[in-house]
Amino acid sequence: MSKRLPLASALLLSTCLFASPAFAQAGGSNTPTTGAPGATPSSPSGNPTQDEEETSAAPQVSIPGGGDDIVVVGRARANPVQNAPQVISVLSTEDIARTGEGDIAGALQRVTGLSVVGSGFVYVRGLGDRYSLALLNGSPLPSPEPLRRVVPLDIFPTDVIASSLVQKSYSANFPGEFGGGVINLTTKTTPNEPFLTVSGSVSGDSYTTGRLGYVYYGSPTDWTGFDNGTRDVPGPLANALNSGSPIGENATFNREQLGQIASSLVNARTSVLQTQYQMPINFAGNLTGGTSVDVGGLRLGLLASAGIGNTWRTRQTLQQFANGVGDEGVLQNSINRVVTDNRVVVNGLLGINAEFGDNVIRWTNLYIRDTIKQARLGVGFDLDRAGQDLLIQNTGWYERQLINTQLVGEFKPTDDLKVELRGSYANSQREAPYEREFLYVRTNLPLDPIGNKYSNNLGTGGKGGANVAFSDLEENLWSGGADVVYSLTNDLKLGVGYAYTDTKRTSSRRALSFLANSLPIAVQQLRPDYLLADQTIQAYGIYLQETTAQDGTAAFDASLRTHAGYGQIIAQLSPALNVTAGVRYETGKQRVDAIDVFNTGLVGLAGQLNTRIDKDYWLPSLTVTYELQPGMQLRASGSKTIARPQFRELISQVYIDTDTNRLFRGNNSLVDSELYNAEARYEWFFGRDQRFTLAGFYKKIDRPIETYSAIVGQVQTSFATAPEAQLYGAEVELQKYFPLEGLGGEFWAARRFLAIANYTFTQSELKVRDGDQTVINGVSRDANLFFRDGAPLTGQSDHLVNLQLGLEDTDRLSQQTFLLSYASKRVTTRGPNAQPDVYEYPGFRLDFVAREGVTIAGVETEVKFEARNITATPYKEYQQFDAQRIYYNRYDLGASVSLGLGVKF
Repeated sequence: MSKRLPLASALLLSTCLFASPAFAQAGGSNTPTTGAPGATPSSPSGNPTQDEEETSAAPQVSIPGGGDDIVVVGRARANPVQNAPQVISVLSTEDIARTGEGDIAGALQRVTGLSVVGSGFVYVRGLGDRYSLALLNGSPLPSPEPLRRVVPLDIFPTDVIASSLVQKSYSANFPGEFGGGVINLTTKTTPNEPFLTVSGSVSGDSYTTGRLGYVYYGSPTDWTGFDNGTRDVPGPLANALNSGSPIGENATFNREQLGQIASSLVNARTSVLQTQYQMPINFAGNLTGGTSVDVGGLRLGLLASAGIGNTWRTRQTLQQFANGVGDEGVLQNSINRVVTDNRVVVNGLLGINAEFGDNVIRWTNLYIRDTIKQARLGVGFDLDRAGQDLLIQNTGWYERQLINTQLVGEFKPTDDLKVELRGSYANSQREAPYEREFLYVRTNLPLDPIGNKYSNNLGTGGKGGANVAFSDLEENLWSGGADVVYSLTNDLKLGVGYAYTDTKRTSSRRALSFLANSLPIAVQQLRPDYLLADQTIQAYGIYLQETTAQDGTAAFDASLRTHAGYGQIIAQLSPALNVTAGVRYETGKQRVDAIDVFNTGLVGLAGQLNTRIDKDYWLPSLTVTYELQPGMQLRASGSKTIARPQFRELISQVYIDTDTNRLFRGNNSLVDSELYNAEARYEWFFGRDQRFTLAGFYKKIDRPIETYSAIVGQVQTSFATAPEAQLYGAEVELQKYFPLEGLGGEFWAARRFLAIANYTFTQSELKVRDGDQTVINGVSRDANLFFRDGAPLTGQSDHLVNLQLGLEDTDRLSQQTFLLSYASKRVTTRGPNAQPDVYEYPGFRLDFVAREGVTIAGVETEVKFEARNITATPYKEYQQFDAQRIYYNRYDLGASVSLGLGVKF
């Protein structure tokens, strides 16, 4: 920069720029990119980064004409994206706020090369969520999801996240499970000045708010996301579940006892579906406060935050399934459903910081509870029930909870030495009590005594049915690490470190059916709560029969323990050339064991169900950065990384994914995948927060884990190891500001136009040759029976586009932004029986966000307006046969609007 200043101001400026440790580490930016909350940008483990070096010689000082003015000429990098030795993208607090998203997954989908699939799972450059790593303040997180070990990022409200870093090129200080990239979330840190903010919003969407939906009572506290005990497992059922015997007619239980257990279940409050003709509006509220105080030479900081969000969503879905082989698919069943979800997210954050000298100790505690109360009603047909119409009613309560506590210490004993110590404990839980389903049938035959009325005879003769299930999952994760960085010279820094994780998970699902020998027609036509009323159970001998598989797949216990050590060097070989090289040695011991719930002595079978993976790896990484001229540089990187199978994928336990209403089953013969990564990148930083980047990347994956489908009565999705896959592509990004003061007038004086655009092109293909094998639960099979040579990886979109266009004021808060995103079709699963693959079509999405700062009665206030999915793009997932289209899932998504108000005291 070059600027003419008075002498005193110039001296003050030079002192700040070239003596401040914060500037030396962060390039003048106060945006934390990784590490503990409030940390300056460095590697997540405190490793040296390129921005810790000055990028030019000492400032040039001249005294024109010998006068009192001087000219300070220097150069400093103020952009952490430019400074970092790896390829990173950073979402700062302001970037997140501009998107207006309520959760961090929504904000991350604006980052180049990222897409969000399903319930908040982030895909990096077309690689599925198994190839992404999520960290919180540099520490790993457990998942509350039964089907995944990756935490869904939509459970993290943006109110508790200060910034997010996405690193796409591997460095040895990160865990080895780094396929597509790492996403490190940084929680908010304590402020320099006391503050208190209160915010709230209301919202609605065109397909839900004020329109018809379905609800059920549950308990009076459901709106808070917490059940009042209504859904607790009743004593008689709890005793039966813990008996070690299947619940049914056997030596342990007689018919009378089974009827008593059935009568103990909460009935009407969990089974009566009600029509609500005008669904309520959504609301959200948040309270955040913080302060800092000086006690002698110690500075103590405190930050606390609490929030709640309550939203409703109604979808009318079409789900179909085709039988047959190849392109000759025959429509087997078709169900139209109306699904209403009431989602409640409660969060709390407590952070305490202690700073003394150059040392900082941070204690961060995070609590998130994400609950979905779901009601579904569907009608349709199934060819297995020829001549019958079906009516299916479901109610469910799915609660996910995450508790995380972290302690991080950053110490600087000398100017040349930095030490970081960190420890973390996290617990995640998922409970799904009283998953109820009622199936009614109607024949429409004139001679049938039932006639055209729906009836449910509880399974007698295969007509109708009533089921209930109880699921439970708990995962505990302990982690710790130590990192040391030593500066040998100003141009050479060494980093070494150690990391440890210990993850343990238990999961179970117990399913039960209500049965009766025979029921009068009048009873069969009763609504669910009367059908299962105590008097009906007693009068007609209705009893419970457990349908949970007795082969050891009802429950499982799993663990993953890793130890890792690494060394890394960052060398500034010349003013223009930087080299970052490192190697990580990581060991991983993973096991998944079937739990013998029914004491059947699974000696022989346990060997087929249980899994042991004990592997160690050397994982090298190298990144070279060459500065062509100030603000313009080239990067090249190469590395080896891994991807491990997820717990749920390794146990042959059937599970229903409630998002897709699809059955999944694991494969205990899966193995680790190994990835070889390469990337070349051009970067031009032509102004503050302005850049142009162009990159090409390539990945070779040995033994990638892919999903495939099979017909087992109905479609069932499982997992298998393909021989090989390759992925390559390119991405381009532009961020540019255009000052508008030239338009004249006071309104335009401080305004500028913002344009952020990025595009990612990706191609992937499986490599399957004759003779290649894959192993399914211990049995070797020809790989080409499951995978087609040249087929794309599941979850990979060829094209990803993000565009942000807006106006903003540089003097005060005033932003108006249009946000457009597009993702092309991507495979969700392989078609069963050589049928065509199943694709989903995300399509276009257009949003608008306006934020305006105003002062009301001397109080700073922010008003925010959002319009989401303005184009009302529907969701489509289908197979395309020669003669017809089969929808695995299709529903409309309404446009939504939100109005929020935030006050800062």
